[in-house]
Amino acid sequence: MSTEEDRNWLTVPDLAERLALTPSRVRRLIEDRHLLAVRRDGVLMVPEAFLDDDGPLPELRGTAILLHDNGYTDDEAVHWLLEEEDSLGAAPIDALQAGRKAEVRRVAQALAF
Repeated sequence: MSTEEDRNWLTVPDLAERLALTPSRVRRLIEDRHLLAVRRDGVLMVPEAFLDDDGPLPELRGTAILLHDNGYTDDEAVHWLLEEEDSLGAAPIDALQAGRKAEVRRVAQALAF
């Protein structure tokens, strides 16, 4: 079982280099919820788990918007995505990576009630 603290985190410059983008384009991905970022020790960071080989995990954006619409802050959404969720038997981000998008979103939607 992995936790938020066990994850690898990337700064905006790290992401820019990895994705071959400018830092401003990376910030735009964050603003548009293709990625979620939180401040860790004052530095804006993104969990590496939010990426696949091609860039931002495609399933992340819709899930991030759903959590935001349900009143989650970015910090709360990142925490929820990275921590073990009993009803999924895994961290939601791990379930998304495994192709369980509908299941993750059902659980996220249920949290609003």
